Amino acid sequence: QVQLVESGGGLVQPGGSLRLSCTASEFTLNYYAIGWFRQAPGKEREGVSCITSNNESTFYSDSVKGRFTTYRDTAKNTVYLHMNSLKPEDTALYYCARGAYNYCSGYVPKSVSGWGQGTQVTVSS
Repeated sequence: QVQLVESGGGLVQPGGSLRLSCTASEFTLNYYAIGWFRQAPGKEREGVSCITSNNESTFYSDSVKGRFTTYRDTAKNTVYLHMNSLKPEDTALYYCARGAYNYCSGYVPKSVSGWGQGTQVTVSS
């Protein structure tokens, strides 16, 4: 079973920044495309970003492009989502997900094969 663990969520004021982390203990993240998703209350889960191995390619949804950056630290087996200029509409439960391959289909991993439990991000004054 694929197990991912997210951390780094919290409460931040509009315009602030947060960095989310996604780690795994039983496999090497760099072999796979890793995506970030989010789900706000009453809304469907949506893709946010996708990254291929060795930081080769990154993709973002229009709603976060220019504000969010995803990158890997392969030595720490961790993928990050650095979020700047946060808005109240960014409030959601954020998940990382592993694709079955090292391939992004747009800004989501192709054939998601595992999810984390999520970390809450709340943007509010």
